[in-house]
Amino acid sequence: MPKHRLSRKGRYVALATTGIAVVVAAGVAAQTSMAASAWPAQRTYTGRAFDTCAAPSLAAMKAWKKDGYYGGVAVYVGGRNRGCGQPNLTRSWVKSVDGLGWRVIPLYVGAQPPCQKSGNKERFTAATAASVGASNANDAVAKASALGLKAGSPVYLNMEPYDTADKACNEATLNYVRSFTRTLRAKTYRAGLYGFSTSSAKAIATAKDRTDLPGNLWYAQWNGQETTTKDWPWDPKLYTDHSRGHQYKANSKETRGGYTITVDRNAWDAPVALIG
Repeated sequence: MPKHRLSRKGRYVALATTGIAVVVAAGVAAQTSMAASAWPAQRTYTGRAFDTCAAPSLAAMKAWKKDGYYGGVAVYVGGRNRGCGQPNLTRSWVKSVDGLGWRVIPLYVGAQPPCQKSGNKERFTAATAASVGASNANDAVAKASALGLKAGSPVYLNMEPYDTADKACNEATLNYVRSFTRTLRAKTYRAGLYGFSTSSAKAIATAKDRTDLPGNLWYAQWNGQETTTKDWPWDPKLYTDHSRGHQYKANSKETRGGYTITVDRNAWDAPVALIG
């Protein structure tokens, strides 16, 4: 398993504990209480996307785009718990892949829950959840902006598995996520969360209090089903407005155009970055 989030060992330990369109106002009501006119038009991509630990070379991206299987690529824009260095991920790279027709999906690996067993570099507590959430969101916006990802872009907060049955830990995690979301929205960035259908994504989808939760949910459910609807495990009325991503297969070693990359496969119907 590549070091997609946290580390290879950290992810195993954590797990052990538990079409392109521009939509003018889609999802704005879910994102913020601000007037819709204050928000740039959302860019929505519907189709296949991949994520991998380190952003591939531009030559690989050209070859894979020519192959035509994928149209979206997720990149890790920052976070102290990010598992890989990113020598290729620059403002120039982002502009170039956008010009090739790729739709870019920004991921930020923020602090992780206090009850999580992985050996991450940054962790929040019940007392610090709100402040760390705001700090992480400010950093995420700064990192995204430096790469040319404009206001109106989404940032997907990477939340690894944790024990959601631990009530205090779950409440602290929701507090952290809400703070991260509020801070993003205050800076006119759309909020999303990547998590696991058995834990971190489930905590968001099943929370009774929907206040300040992310408007987009990217769930990891490695069942091989390329869909965001047929296997949706929660209330079917949630996240219906081009707001879902599904990571359906992990660690798929693929060769396209002569370049081999180990990726996770995703079915995508959600916001992607605005590049400028």
